[in-house]
Amino acid sequence: MGPNLFTNYYETASMILFAIGFTTLFLQPNIIKKIIGFNIMDTAIYLFLGAKGYIAGGLAPIIVNGVTDPSVYINPIPSGLVLTGIVVSVSVTAVSLALAQRLYKRYNTLNIDEILLQVEKERA
Repeated sequence: MGPNLFTNYYETASMILFAIGFTTLFLQPNIIKKIIGFNIMDTAIYLFLGAKGYIAGGLAPIIVNGVTDPSVYINPIPSGLVLTGIVVSVSVTAVSLALAQRLYKRYNTLNIDEILLQVEKERA
């Protein structure tokens, strides 16, 4: 392991969270667990963007006392992306949960494999 692994612990934590979310999304047949995995991946991305945009000792990007040196302020773009991403993520989660509820009402299961089997039986 490199010397920067423990120095950049926010980035390391975000990569571990992303791997956990991706594994959950990829391996779980339950729709609710897939939605949770997707949310874990979202959180990992927000943590990574926040860590990349943070400058130790940096100020909010509002000019105070006439200081215009950009090295004094943090980068506002990652913060804006994180806020926008959170809003989109909440909306996608709400729609996903609503669709999962409709699937459960129709097929009485949240297992994707069982739903696909029932769909194939309906088509035949």
